[in-house]
Amino acid sequence: MNVTKNATKVLLVDDNPYVLELLRQGMEPLAEVAAFRNATDALAHCLENPPDLLICDYRMPELDGIQLIQKVKGKAGPDAVRFIVLAAKADIDEKLRPLTDLVEEFVVKPFFVQDLADRAKKILDRIYLEKMQKQIPAEGVIRGRLSEMNIIDLLQSLELGQKTCLLTFTQGGESCQMFFLDGQIHHAESGAVTGDQAVYRVAGWADGTFQIDFNGRSDQRTTTQTTQGLLMEALRLLDESKRDAG
Repeated sequence: MNVTKNATKVLLVDDNPYVLELLRQGMEPLAEVAAFRNATDALAHCLENPPDLLICDYRMPELDGIQLIQKVKGKAGPDAVRFIVLAAKADIDEKLRPLTDLVEEFVVKPFFVQDLADRAKKILDRIYLEKMQKQIPAEGVIRGRLSEMNIIDLLQSLELGQKTCLLTFTQGGESCQMFFLDGQIHHAESGAVTGDQAVYRVAGWADGTFQIDFNGRSDQRTTTQTTQGLLMEALRLLDESKRDAG
């Protein structure tokens, strides 16, 4: 199955029109967006057209953010929608910490829109792959282009989703295979290069294609770090190479 960009939906709810517009600008490059200043209207929309991710303010008239989430979960189901709540640090520390099981993340206000977008993208990428996995044909394979979802995002999504699969990248005449077990890369190979170095070798590829085979398995163990450790080192090496090129 070929994946396409913007296959996810985000619902934004904030009674402050300025904040709502900032949220819209941050989310529109990532997904299909609907935005409401009124939580009651947002709830009605959500029940008719459930989003994948709902981002809302905590303090709102009529329904606060947690009441809105509880009503959505009660109507749409406990796992149908993911949530990010925007709140003051005092509210998070004093009132919301016990409710962490209801939401993906609490974001402290004031916040940088780009930081929120980065957090939301990780959640949306994970949802995106979950959706595709449910819809894949009998061979259990997803195919896409790196211009739609880059290597770093793919690795993070498979780690967070604790997936077991074979991820293959191709660019030009080169390719790389990475085998995951419960979200951890335990074997990677690209030509004669294996293990950690194979991951670092291809982390900067921006063109080409990817394929995820959920039936792919390997007994080999060539990597020495967790997926997160490999990602951090890959990003460090990419930054280093950019500085050297500059």
